[in-house]
Amino acid sequence: MTGERVQTIVFLLLMAACGWPRIDAAVALTAGMIFSLMLGNPLGKISGVWAKRLLQLSVVGLGFGVGIGQVLREGQHSIVYTIVSISLTLLVGTLIGRWLRVEARTAQLISFGTAICGGSAIAAMAPVIKAKSEEVAVSLATVFLLNALALLIFPVIGHWAALQPAAFGLWSALAIHDTSSVVGAASTFGPVALATATTVKLTRALWITPCVLAYAAIRKSDSKAAVPLFILGFIAAAIIRSALPQQALVWDTLAFAARRLLVVTLFLIGAGVTRETLKKVGFRPMLQGVTLWVIVSVVTLAAVVFRVIGE
Repeated sequence: MTGERVQTIVFLLLMAACGWPRIDAAVALTAGMIFSLMLGNPLGKISGVWAKRLLQLSVVGLGFGVGIGQVLREGQHSIVYTIVSISLTLLVGTLIGRWLRVEARTAQLISFGTAICGGSAIAAMAPVIKAKSEEVAVSLATVFLLNALALLIFPVIGHWAALQPAAFGLWSALAIHDTSSVVGAASTFGPVALATATTVKLTRALWITPCVLAYAAIRKSDSKAAVPLFILGFIAAAIIRSALPQQALVWDTLAFAARRLLVVTLFLIGAGVTRETLKKVGFRPMLQGVTLWVIVSVVTLAAVVFRVIGE
């Protein structure tokens, strides 16, 4: 048996082990990162493709854990500060990018990814502003690394600040870039935090479409944007749970399976942190990303702690 085959088998065994209930999101993500950085990712692009698919499937499955009533309530409560925070994040991110002399399109992508939904937002905005492939790569790598860091440190800060589960879920949804890291971090605070974080984050992700359309109109671009299908799947799952409450055991089982699948997905996402990814991130774009992310995290944490937003 060749060394490459052994490496692939070990990789798959570790991935499967992440489905064990005692393995949490942070452990799975860290294991994937360590394996990739030390030994390399033996599955390369395949694992990246499946990470995206499994993440979307996990999010849809999480919808079976909440009712449509809760989705609507959380969406209604969060709409005002979602609009305000997105607008301010884009403004502050642009100013930081100019101050650090980051290339304009790269700065816009990092700001947009921080404001709404990480990699999904960057991918949607890139063709509108006619970003070059290397600018997209730098932006994605910057946001990706900060996502990994957020999943590890947000639960620590949340416990230190003695946040209630719903408050932590709200903070995670507002301050962490990608849906994967949001639900991964929130899952460590229990089902209430997870339900709040997932609903608020997906409500926020819906703003990708109007924001991209607005950018396209201003720049007179013919690029189009659509609502991500997995968000519609999440809403459909929540509707099914509410319509058939007598099958609660089935829906709870599906939601539990989705949470475990998410942990497996985070192993694959962690394995996407390669040496090549680290090389793509320049000092100035990373400094912009970190500075903007810290500002957003601190401001939203203060707003949650002092109940400016939330309950």
